[in-house]
Amino acid sequence: MQGSVHSFDPATDHGSVLLDSGRELPFDDAVFAASGLRHLRVGQRLSLEIDGDPEQEGTRVTRVWLVGIGTGEVIR
Repeated sequence: MQGSVHSFDPATDHGSVLLDSGRELPFDDAVFAASGLRHLRVGQRLSLEIDGDPEQEGTRVTRVWLVGIGTGEVIR
């Protein structure tokens, strides 16, 4: 799944992404820390894993990454 960064606070490493459906999902500092990324910018495309149905309340992002960055990620 992919989405775009909607918000990112570098002081707390919390943020949110917008899915292509327009739904906003939050992520916390643990998710950002595990990504290996240093910063995110609004509008940046990310690959995502989530913990449930993207249209259900309470669904959260559990992993973010850039395609081609990280172990096993190949730019196609």
